[in-house]
Amino acid sequence: MSDFKKLKVWRKSHALALNVHRVATRIRGRDQIALRSQMLRAAMSVPANIVEGTGKGSAAEFCRYLSIAVGSTSELEYHLMVGRDLRVLSNTDFDSLHGEAVEIRRMLCGLISKVKSPTSRPPAQERRRVVNCATGCCATGN
Repeated sequence: MSDFKKLKVWRKSHALALNVHRVATRIRGRDQIALRSQMLRAAMSVPANIVEGTGKGSAAEFCRYLSIAVGSTSELEYHLMVGRDLRVLSNTDFDSLHGEAVEIRRMLCGLISKVKSPTSRPPAQERRRVVNCATGCCATGN
């Protein structure tokens, strides 16, 4: 089992989830309950899927969870845009959170490419376990 806490993309996505929580809890009003909830769910989904993916036994499964995390960053980006356009998020908060989400999405796409790369695959006898996840360049087999 790998230590997801050593993945830079997990650390950044965890920080994003905390930042979204901090901002979302300041959004008031019954009309904004759904937006606040969706922002929080999308933001928390990113690091949660990275964690779940690191516990899987193959590169394909890990990439599947990373892809779900990519989707959650896109969903969060949309909710942030709605919050900005409804003027329940300040431009400063939007810019900060949006920038973090875009950076994390790029990092996730890079990690997916690295995991899928044939050069990152270990020798056949080692393909049953996750290799070098602590550095963010996981390679698994099957």
